[in-house]
Amino acid sequence: MITRTLIEKREYEVLSPLASKAAESKGREHYEEKCDYRTDYQRDRDRIVHSKAFRRLIHKTQVFIAPEDDHYRTRLTHTLEVAQVARTAARILCYNEDLTEAIALGHDLGHTPFGHVGERVLNSIHPGGFVHNVQSLRTVDRIEDTSRRRGLNLTYEVRDGILNHRGAVIPSTLEGQIVRMCDRIAYVNHDIDDAIRSGIISLSDLPEQDIEILGTTHSDRINNLIVDLCCTSEGKNCISLSDKFYGALTDLRTFMFRNVYNSPQVIAVADMEKVELIIRSLYEYFLGHPDEIPGIYREIEKEDGTHEAVKDWISGMTDRYAMRLYDRLFVPHSWR
Repeated sequence: MITRTLIEKREYEVLSPLASKAAESKGREHYEEKCDYRTDYQRDRDRIVHSKAFRRLIHKTQVFIAPEDDHYRTRLTHTLEVAQVARTAARILCYNEDLTEAIALGHDLGHTPFGHVGERVLNSIHPGGFVHNVQSLRTVDRIEDTSRRRGLNLTYEVRDGILNHRGAVIPSTLEGQIVRMCDRIAYVNHDIDDAIRSGIISLSDLPEQDIEILGTTHSDRINNLIVDLCCTSEGKNCISLSDKFYGALTDLRTFMFRNVYNSPQVIAVADMEKVELIIRSLYEYFLGHPDEIPGIYREIEKEDGTHEAVKDWISGMTDRYAMRLYDRLFVPHSWR
């Protein structure tokens, strides 16, 4: 039988000296007895997978809002692809796969409905703004719960990786840095795949000089980027790509912003005016009717104020729930 203490012992025998060890975690905010069979990082991963916020990712937009094709990515499939890519890199480098996977699975829990369009709208109307990585940490700290308390009470290292998977601050662990880099590797490449499927771009539109470096196919690009990341980062106190590969990936990302994310076709499909109407209307309505928000958010209202409670609830909604709620509140029954 494999016990927690045996797993922790094996980490010292198998993992790189630079890897995070579960036995050396800075711990949780609230003390808990250790599990007999799982390390703290394994427990964090399990708590995230069993959370309501994780399940809701299946109905949250990645790029294309309410696509008719079943094969477009959602926020959940993006999260799973990041976890797979990041865990592969952690395995090659002999870093902590459990910590890496926990961070990857939790990094986007704070995303709004309607993808980055929804995030921009909520950022523009909520006092103090809105960024999804901060909301992801708030989700696991304050909104989700266990049978014992509000909040998942995750370890410091997982929380740090979730918060800093984007932004100016670099994660304190190499596993968190792997997720930060693999998030970009995953979304740039799978968004290319979806954009080609939608007909917005074709393979021949991709910058030739970048494709020559990274690879022609989706599979080749992912593989080549992981190999480059691991070869460049091995034995170092930071995770990075080589200058050549980082430049090609950054150039490809710029291409995607110019030709896909901000393209008139995607914006038209997203129908930004309707997204803004839905989110703004719900936000303003529940500011005036805080008694109608669910119980957990009424508790937050008492602690942090009405704006925070309403923001927390709306940001956690799925696309379809937000649309149904808007329809129920604002569309006359005879019009439906």
